[in-house]
Amino acid sequence: MFYILWAMLGTIHTLTVLRETDHGIYLDALELGDVLMPTRYVPENCQPGDEVEVFLYLDSEDRPVATNELPIVTVGEVGYLEAVSVNDVGAFLDWGLPKDLFVPFREQKTEMEEGRSYLVMVYVDEKSQRIAGTSRLDRMISKTPGDFYDGQEVELIIAGDTDLGYKAIVNHTHWGVLYENEVFEVLKRGDAMTGYIRKVREDKKLDLTLHRPGYAKVTDLADAIMKQITEDGGTLSLTDKSPAFEISDAFGVSKKVFKKAVGQLYRKKMIVLEDGRIRRA
Repeated sequence: MFYILWAMLGTIHTLTVLRETDHGIYLDALELGDVLMPTRYVPENCQPGDEVEVFLYLDSEDRPVATNELPIVTVGEVGYLEAVSVNDVGAFLDWGLPKDLFVPFREQKTEMEEGRSYLVMVYVDEKSQRIAGTSRLDRMISKTPGDFYDGQEVELIIAGDTDLGYKAIVNHTHWGVLYENEVFEVLKRGDAMTGYIRKVREDKKLDLTLHRPGYAKVTDLADAIMKQITEDGGTLSLTDKSPAFEISDAFGVSKKVFKKAVGQLYRKKMIVLEDGRIRRA
């Protein structure tokens, strides 16, 4: 029972309504049994047999309950959350639910302060079965090689800057590095974005990029260039000879990638290259 509870608690599920009561509705939570969704959370006109998307947690009496108010992050995920209060037992972070996320002192990498935001992973405490948060991410992020491959699209959360560029959390499970020469924008701790595996190194560590690798990246950029030309009335005041910083400011890519995309459009006779600008053909 404890394993089932641990596996389902703190995550989002689509469950079937079993019956209505004076206190709310009961949902079929499979091996966990029937779980109450209190009346204040029940969707309008909800009937037995309907399916509802819910988040499962424990109430003040340690009973599983369901709510249709969904948190910013769920168990096993990392989020950048603000500490809304701190007391003598720990900190409480806003994670999008009326009941704030508790982070015990022992799970704080640095002592948390009210009003500041922190990267935390949500987990279920095995002893108490309660949902909590931890900013000691090195203990939670997997040390084993992941099943990643070059060019794979992944979800990134920026953890901070380093001498090489930026340290990022990949798919909430592994560490990776965005090198400075792969970044053409200012990134901040907690920024979430889509990225790509540039290379899985021999030591299984992950080199990352924010741009789709290879030909697909050039094709995406070519589409963006044509869209911008249309929005600008048929011309673009950039060329493959423009300064690299102007290209980066406009499209967030290197001059090399920009030149490849422009060349692709030129060969397709979609554009005309003029002095100081590109014109739609």
